[in-house]
Amino acid sequence: MKRRGAVQAARLALADFRFDARVSACLVLALAAVMTPLLVLFGLKYGMVSTLQQRLLADPTNREIVVVGSQRLAPEWFESLRQSRDVSFLAPRSRSLSATLDARGPEGAAYPGLEMVPSAAGDPLLPSGAKPPTGNAVWLTATAAQRLGARPGDTVTAQVARTLNGETQAARFPLTVAGVIPESAFGRAAAFVAVELLLVTEDFRDGYAAPGIGYAAGTPRPASPPRAFAGLRLYAVDLDGVAPLAERLRSQGMEVRTRAAEIENVKAIDRVLSLIVLVIAAIGATGFLLSLGASLWANVERKRRDLALMRLIGFSPGAAALFPAVQAVLVAVLGAALSGVVYLGVSALFDLALGANLGANEFVTRMPALHFAAACAATLVAALAAASFAGRRAATVDPAESLRDV
Repeated sequence: MKRRGAVQAARLALADFRFDARVSACLVLALAAVMTPLLVLFGLKYGMVSTLQQRLLADPTNREIVVVGSQRLAPEWFESLRQSRDVSFLAPRSRSLSATLDARGPEGAAYPGLEMVPSAAGDPLLPSGAKPPTGNAVWLTATAAQRLGARPGDTVTAQVARTLNGETQAARFPLTVAGVIPESAFGRAAAFVAVELLLVTEDFRDGYAAPGIGYAAGTPRPASPPRAFAGLRLYAVDLDGVAPLAERLRSQGMEVRTRAAEIENVKAIDRVLSLIVLVIAAIGATGFLLSLGASLWANVERKRRDLALMRLIGFSPGAAALFPAVQAVLVAVLGAALSGVVYLGVSALFDLALGANLGANEFVTRMPALHFAAACAATLVAALAAASFAGRRAATVDPAESLRDV
């Protein structure tokens, strides 16, 4: 097919499309009537699932893997687990009996047995962008801060005690409040401390010297045997990483607890809605394909004399086949554009009507640009597939038919 003939055939198809504006408008509206509900349905599916996933991700406890019971975990074990790409945050825990201290606030309010939680860079329970605790700096939970009457910048007096050789000994040391963790992130009263501070208090309770908390008397902890940790804090990088990490720990004989049920519920909703959208899309696409194909075929039959005349004056069979293909592309482009405009209006209406139940950056309906582009591309392919039958018919029109009624 020569390039000049193809260009002329495309121009004639465009002129014919404009001349039969009513028929063309019906085809465009028919496509929009099929495509718009699919876009709205997919937008609802994607928006609802994305909102549920964002809400799960916004709560770090949904990504937490809790190990039940006391373990004996070597430092090498932590280094091995930290190499996993599913790990977002990992910190060792000391024995639960060693992970408490008695605290006294700046105004004298006391809190005996305050829990110490090991923290480090990347801790998901700390406010975004917060500097992790180092040295004697701590982050208090809102409950602990309220009980102690402490605010960021205040100094809290801490005390840990031990009984060694029948003598009760106590180490007192100051802690600087670096910040307060919201109750929504951690409800219990606790102090988030550097791992090093937690280990120093454990050394003290084990009878060793603890210069880090101002108690240098005694012998330092020996390097051998190496320290073993009783537990850990572990968070997956995303929801999909929870199950692999939990399975890895279970395979090592550990009992773990996760929010797997909540995560699986969201995934089940995603699968069900995806299946519904797929089935409805398949039915709608099939109906549109047959409807457009029949319309283009009828248009070819209605204009057989015109197509025969095109063939008679030198247009090739390929140029004649291009005639319905160009019109199919026009229907696809205009129909997709109309569907997109209607979808935007419906989407805004849904978000406005249900906006009271949404948080920041949450949507009832959402359609990523890439997904809309994929839908338009699929529509174009379907339109060309429908046009192929009419194009084959147009290519077989006999040029002599234009002379029969002369």
